[in-house]
Amino acid sequence: MEKIIQLDKQLLVFLNGLGSEQYDGLWLLITKQLHWTPFFLFIFYLLYKKVGWKHLLLIAVSIAVMITFTDQFTNLVKNSVQRLRPCNDIEIKDIIRIVQSRSSFSYFSGHAANSTAATTFVFLIMRKYYKYAFLLFLFPLIFAYSRIYLGLHFPGDILSGYLFGAVAGFGFSKLYNIFRKKHFPESL
Repeated sequence: MEKIIQLDKQLLVFLNGLGSEQYDGLWLLITKQLHWTPFFLFIFYLLYKKVGWKHLLLIAVSIAVMITFTDQFTNLVKNSVQRLRPCNDIEIKDIIRIVQSRSSFSYFSGHAANSTAATTFVFLIMRKYYKYAFLLFLFPLIFAYSRIYLGLHFPGDILSGYLFGAVAGFGFSKLYNIFRKKHFPESL
């Protein structure tokens, strides 16, 4: 396990070191969920065109419940594992670019888990309507990479968040389909 942790730290130092001060503002913008609102509204519009208001509302509620679950589970893991963020890790904090700092724990990334859960959930709905729905996965890749760039997460935190998010998104998609079939059979 120690070898994996050291490789994770080395990969962080490399990836974080690719950044430069002139792009810091862009990555600070990317890392804020609120700045993605136009993208989210566009996705909801595309969904609305295919499924209508009633199902869009069901999708929105499902995503809200899923994000709440994912976020709370992530916080439970973070507080149990208590891995320091790169910006607070005494072994590397002086050799990485710290663009932003947080005192909370690092493992695993809530940004990666939540964005991947939402993307997986929406993708599983949209793939039957849109040929290029897989491009939605660019969102969690860019969004979560911002955490490495800023010095807030190790790559292992991001990968674990992706994995948990994909499982949560898939699981909630199954629950959504069961509920939809039971309560909205006319939509089948």
